[in-house]
Amino acid sequence: MHVAIIGNGIAGVTAARWLRKLDDAVQITLISAETEYFFSRTALMYAYMGHMRWEDLMPYEPFFWEKNRIELKKAYVERVLTTEKKLKFGDGTTMPYDKLVLAVGSTWNKFGWPGQDLERVRGMVSAQDLQYLEEHTHEIERGVIVGGGLIGIELAEMLHSRHIPVTILIREPSYWSGALPPEESRMVSRHIRHHGFDLRENTELDTIHDDGSGAAGAVTTKDGERIECQYVGLTAGVHPNIDFLRDADGLELGRGIKVNGFLETSVADVYAIGDCAEIQEPRPGRRPVEAIWYTGRMMGETVAYNVLGRQHAYDPGIWFNSAKFLDLEYQVYGEVPAKGREGLATLYWEHHDGEKAVRINYEESDGTVRGFNLMGIRYRHEVCEKWIRENTHVETVLQNLGLANFDPEFYEEYEEEVVKLYNQQTGNNLQLKQKRGLSAAIRFLRRRGQS
Repeated sequence: MHVAIIGNGIAGVTAARWLRKLDDAVQITLISAETEYFFSRTALMYAYMGHMRWEDLMPYEPFFWEKNRIELKKAYVERVLTTEKKLKFGDGTTMPYDKLVLAVGSTWNKFGWPGQDLERVRGMVSAQDLQYLEEHTHEIERGVIVGGGLIGIELAEMLHSRHIPVTILIREPSYWSGALPPEESRMVSRHIRHHGFDLRENTELDTIHDDGSGAAGAVTTKDGERIECQYVGLTAGVHPNIDFLRDADGLELGRGIKVNGFLETSVADVYAIGDCAEIQEPRPGRRPVEAIWYTGRMMGETVAYNVLGRQHAYDPGIWFNSAKFLDLEYQVYGEVPAKGREGLATLYWEHHDGEKAVRINYEESDGTVRGFNLMGIRYRHEVCEKWIRENTHVETVLQNLGLANFDPEFYEEYEEEVVKLYNQQTGNNLQLKQKRGLSAAIRFLRRRGQS
């Protein structure tokens, strides 16, 4: 059986690895027009900033692919001929397949802004985007970033590392307020300004202006303000990279490629995973399309079983994510909606320096813990996930909060302050039983795993 996988990101590569783990005989072809080898997409910024070389972004040595008999093909897939079970490449050649996995990722959004197709206007998703920025950096005296979120702040930090002033335009009242609760969103805005960035809130892009050479030379906002710049970063979100699939017979598309709970598309023997997959019936509280590294990895493993006929439902588990806003670390586990919900109580503690926060969400009715949001403080994934999965009472969590703390030794601890705040709000008299300690956390995880 020949399995073709289009896309060599985390989803596609994980699918290839697990296919080989599960079946020694299956023929695997991994196809990408972006790069010859798989690279860590989340580390693109560090190559530009000089912290890593390009070869350092490759998680596997070049010999890995031959050793595991995963054929790499660098080519652009122009069409998927589903009725013939063939792929047509940009050079006119074709390749037959028995089963096909679409892991084609996402691309940055354009919203019809005048001038959006000028030179020096680009998103930051692919290796080509990084190369393009590198080639034009010497021309940039000021950059404008359009849109907030994780990619926006990464691109701003990249330019800042080359001593290029940056203006960030966001239409929201504070940074990434569609994903973060208000207090944390305002904290990120403060942090960005503290580091010298020109952050403009409640501001939208209107037009990108030609400098006379076919390249960006300035932008104007909806308020009529003109900002001179030589680079415009479009980071107002991403969308599934599916345009080349619109003429594929029988393939049902929505925002992404529609799949069922087994990651099967509407076409037999065709699957979709990662950023491009749209789950038709997502789990409660989850989105149909989740452009997240860890979901891509989980989908890649799951689809390998299904391709080989070992039916296995996709289970995204408990939501989590982590990132950095400049040097402000962020972690989220479980249910932490930006605008809350009815019946969901929240305990929010913020340090007086405005750079650290702990949020614990729980059911108002019975105290069951539902989610954690951390800013500037690190909590253990395994511990928080166990508390959520086992419906632990918020007061039990608070008494043992030190078990979750994952900050380095000798860092200041704040768990007692969090418990004190809860006592002030509820009139209780809880005491912290367990302070930070790796050995205690390991014992806790082992004990809970046996229960």
